[in-house]
Amino acid sequence: MNSDTIKDLLDFVATLDLSDTKSAKEQLDAKFPFESEQVQAWGGLMRAGVEDGTLCGNGEPPMQYSRIFKNSAETNDLSADAVLMNGAGPNHIHPQGEVDLCFAIDGEPRFDGNDPGWTVYGAGSQHIPTVKGGTMLILYLLPDGAFEFVK
Repeated sequence: MNSDTIKDLLDFVATLDLSDTKSAKEQLDAKFPFESEQVQAWGGLMRAGVEDGTLCGNGEPPMQYSRIFKNSAETNDLSADAVLMNGAGPNHIHPQGEVDLCFAIDGEPRFDGNDPGWTVYGAGSQHIPTVKGGTMLILYLLPDGAFEFVK
């Protein structure tokens, strides 16, 4: 997976107002339904990357991760990370928001209480990302690649 693979997603996310998380999620659900062939193909590419070692090679369970690409003009200033989770990650703030696409790997996982699919966090939001009930593979999109760890 690379920025070309999800170019239409990057173009769309760049137009979203992440301060209205409900509307942004509804727009993502309408434009890129989780059950669609396109979204499921992205999940397949991510799973293949985990299997061949090109994704999520850093860290240890409950959280393994990798940077897919840094933010740039070509990516509408969005960065992308892949994270394989079956527990809690580090507490952090999203200075400009975050868009997540979550795929179930095993069990019946929920990401911060949300089913597989889209999750949106607004600018300035803070959380301890947590997967319960199984394992998820998550695509994180960050405007300006911005996040801050909370100590």
